[in-house]
Amino acid sequence: MQKTILITGCSSGIGLDAARGMRDRGWRVFASCRQDADCDRLRAEGFDSPRIDYCDAASITAGLAEVLKATGGTLDVLFNNGAHGLPGAVEDLATAGLRDIFESNVFGWHELTRQVLPVMRAQGHGRIVQNSSILGFVSFPWRGAYVATKYAIEGLSDTLRIELTDTDIKVVLIEPGPVTSKIRENSIPHFERFVDWKNSALRPLYETSLLKRLYQSSGPDRFELPAAAVTAKLIHACESPRPRPRYYVTTPTHVAGLLRRILPTRAIDRILVRLR
Repeated sequence: MQKTILITGCSSGIGLDAARGMRDRGWRVFASCRQDADCDRLRAEGFDSPRIDYCDAASITAGLAEVLKATGGTLDVLFNNGAHGLPGAVEDLATAGLRDIFESNVFGWHELTRQVLPVMRAQGHGRIVQNSSILGFVSFPWRGAYVATKYAIEGLSDTLRIELTDTDIKVVLIEPGPVTSKIRENSIPHFERFVDWKNSALRPLYETSLLKRLYQSSGPDRFELPAAAVTAKLIHACESPRPRPRYYVTTPTHVAGLLRRILPTRAIDRILVRLR
């Protein structure tokens, strides 16, 4: 039987590349998006594309129901991927902004995962693949909100993996570093809505650092890889008989993982402060 995978956040970047890559390997891909227009575009490309907005619980239930109706009630893999950023210093993050990003980057993932797990338990197998980040285990300046959501996903995923040890449901984390996507430009509306940088004690740093990075594209980041690098790890996570608990993607992720194991916290802080 054809294997099935539900991928969220497929309008562009990692999600779109993953959808195409998994389809090319013979999987039936349900490539979900938050907006109807993006779903229509993917349907025109030949995908099943249910609308799933992590901030809309009804769309999560309806989107999954659409998938299960098409498959006869089964699903082999869920790839939680859709997310957005909220750049800004922690002291300047409006609490409402923190609630907003947790709704889309954590709570929505959790709700969809909870609804998928009974399906996988009933069929006796399945895989939950979570697209985390290097920021799921290392804290970069200006990214406190996003870091907090990824740390939360890492904690939930590690715990869930242990709790599912006696089943054939595998929980996998993919941890990319710099990967080509639209996350920077997509984060701008959230920054403008929730961060009052003009009245911040750190305004000079915003003007010399963060604002330039947000609004002035300077080309690919150093060590940046295309989204296909994440798809390659997703393929292994979905098709290997024994998927790894974690997959690092990009050189910075491997380096950060090593430094976190061998250096004390203060030494890592001295390295990361240079990224302000």
